[in-house]
Amino acid sequence: MSRMRKNNTLAKWIANSAFILIAFIALFPLLSLIISSFRPSSELMRNGISFSINWSELSLRNYIHIFTDSPSYWQWYGNSLIISTLTIVLSLFFSSMVGYALAVYKFRGRNLLFLFVLVIIMIPFEILMLPLYQLMINLNVINTYTGVMLPLIVAPIAVFFFRQYAMGLPTELMDSARIDGCTEYGIFFRIMAPLMLPSFSAMAILQGLNSWNNFLWPLLVIRSNDLFTLPIGLATLLTPYGNNYDTLIAGSVMTIIPIIILFIFFQRYFVAGLASGSVKG
Repeated sequence: MSRMRKNNTLAKWIANSAFILIAFIALFPLLSLIISSFRPSSELMRNGISFSINWSELSLRNYIHIFTDSPSYWQWYGNSLIISTLTIVLSLFFSSMVGYALAVYKFRGRNLLFLFVLVIIMIPFEILMLPLYQLMINLNVINTYTGVMLPLIVAPIAVFFFRQYAMGLPTELMDSARIDGCTEYGIFFRIMAPLMLPSFSAMAILQGLNSWNNFLWPLLVIRSNDLFTLPIGLATLLTPYGNNYDTLIAGSVMTIIPIIILFIFFQRYFVAGLASGSVKG
């Protein structure tokens, strides 16, 4: 018995060591970026981003520059926060309703609609980009927040995920609510939506990441510097006439903060939501 315990302890120690090594390898680029954000621009120009540390050269000058001399950066930051927050809220609202309807209601053409969702998931965004851009022109929403958010509000991957999760919900609760006189909207918002909280948490993180890091679509839709999002704004710092590395590197580190906050806020249900949504149905 003691020998089995020793083998289990050794196996756990090996597994933990392997996971720590993998985590360090995954975090290595991020650690290099954070260290480089404290280096002066001249050092970055000479050596680039590296993990070698010269403690005498590290300072807060890059971050001081962002907070005092880079008003455009905070404007881009605010634009990204507004667009990402609205995209998350609207996407969770509409995508959950569509996925829920495809899962619990039986109507003609339901499977065909779900097939369309799967097909759209498999089509690369680059193929849909030009038709979507023409649609935004026709709707007169070019160079607006609406033009950036509209294609992401009902995301096919979110619809698929919510549909898979909703298929595991107990339909007996719906029947009981109908007997009590509850409307279909009341059933969803008051009974089913609270049961779907893990799926909402998982999709909030994934949709937040997608919106926050989105570069190509905002680049097509937005034409005004005042409406630039962070990925576009930071890209403008690299020009043939000079590279503003002090703002670029430190600003890139600052962009990680909202994603970390988002994950901390929703991580309680994140793994459970992904696991349930991937196997139900």
